[in-house]
Amino acid sequence: MSLMSHLFGRRRSQDPREFGTFLARQSAFIAQKTVYDYCRVKAGRDEVRLFNDPDFKAALNHCRWQVYFSALSDVAALAEAWLRPAVQGREEALRSALVAWHEATLADQAVPPDEREAAEAARLALPGHLAGLQLDPPYPAHRLPLQAEAPLLATLPVHEDQRRGEGPAIRGALRFHIVSAQQDMERSFDREALARALTAG
Repeated sequence: MSLMSHLFGRRRSQDPREFGTFLARQSAFIAQKTVYDYCRVKAGRDEVRLFNDPDFKAALNHCRWQVYFSALSDVAALAEAWLRPAVQGREEALRSALVAWHEATLADQAVPPDEREAAEAARLALPGHLAGLQLDPPYPAHRLPLQAEAPLLATLPVHEDQRRGEGPAIRGALRFHIVSAQQDMERSFDREALARALTAG
């Protein structure tokens, strides 16, 4: 490691494979952290009992998968918005690279049979979603339309009566993790070099 790297931290990566791994990990983290943290707070002292209840565990797992599929799409959109200023004229190549990453990431998951239909729907929807986003200027992380909001609110294993008025806080937690993901992206990767590598050829 050079003296500069030692003083100022790890050199920012330009490796598309590292970027793909980063995006996949961020997607999984966003889904699990958002869902589990909320459920733990709601469970309070009953956390151990509730998280060991078979019905709750099944509902929690369903929620996590549903949010994960959408979080993958949101993280792909986040990456597209962050990289687009560095790929002027190569936007279609960037979109294709992110779609390929998305498909490979989904294919690598041990998706339960009951969740495969949702996974396939997410796979089919992403190209059009990214193409639609590319019709407008790139959204910053705090304004990016989030696909994960709807499945998160629809599948949380906490009855709606017990979370009245908490929608803004739930959406805010999801948004916080999306913004944090972009900050980590900026710290970890060289945007211009990575964009060239992703759209080369």
